[in-house]
Amino acid sequence: MPADPAAPQARSANRPAGRPSRIAARFAALRAEGRGALIPFLEAYDPDLATSMEILRGMPAAGADLIEIGVPFTDPMADGPIIQAAGQRGLKAGATLAGALAMVRAFREGDDATPVILMGYLNPILSYGAERFAADAAAAGVDGIIVVDMPPEEAEVLAPHAKEAGLDIIRLVAPTTDAARLPLVLNASSGFVYYVAITGITGTKSAAPEELAAAIPRIRAHTDLPICIGFGVRTPEQAAHAARVSDGAVVASALIDTLAKSLDAEGRPAPDSARRVLDQVRALAQAVRAAR
Repeated sequence: MPADPAAPQARSANRPAGRPSRIAARFAALRAEGRGALIPFLEAYDPDLATSMEILRGMPAAGADLIEIGVPFTDPMADGPIIQAAGQRGLKAGATLAGALAMVRAFREGDDATPVILMGYLNPILSYGAERFAADAAAAGVDGIIVVDMPPEEAEVLAPHAKEAGLDIIRLVAPTTDAARLPLVLNASSGFVYYVAITGITGTKSAAPEELAAAIPRIRAHTDLPICIGFGVRTPEQAAHAARVSDGAVVASALIDTLAKSLDAEGRPAPDSARRVLDQVRALAQAVRAAR
């Protein structure tokens, strides 16, 4: 169900007055249409810059409502084997945080509307410089960031700079997030809330529909932000269910798996590697759009 504008507590705390939010605008438009969002994921530079740019540029036409870009990192503790392998391919191809920002800048030359979220880890941001990163990310056209290993209690290193730059910090809420901690996490969130549907790493299992149906109202009681479900959403049917019970579905490992299976023994893409991924995005988008 769409977010209730009358719900209490957490608001978009990181949004400064002067910068409009593509994320908020997109969810408002989807709410007016009466449907949920599809948020597909790609890993920057996987398996090379050209292929990942082709996938990125093709995602909006294939039905992506928002796009999540993973920034390869050497120690991705929340990622399962599929995305870990994608990150290794990306690093081998020369991926850096600056390179991921350059991808977003290039994407913005042809698309100024689709929200883009960077997902990654804190160490590369600190190495880049937190204040510089926030300013450069906003200038490149990034709308939100997911920093997997940055809890709210340790966010002061980045959060003020993100707020100043107008970047949403999207927080992860897990099945193990208890009632005492939930308001703390949500009050530090903006953009949308990412519900991690399973305990454990990405791409290893899926949540039962009844578990999702019970979990989302618990979160929605504390926030008016959109809630999207990720981790374990692999099929069109699972994406459709996620879009029915929440505000959107995030699909990552399934798309990376399709890309990986298209590569040759040396990890090089086939002529139709990007098309295979984009065809899968279309199937997911059709299911999400027909879900309600």
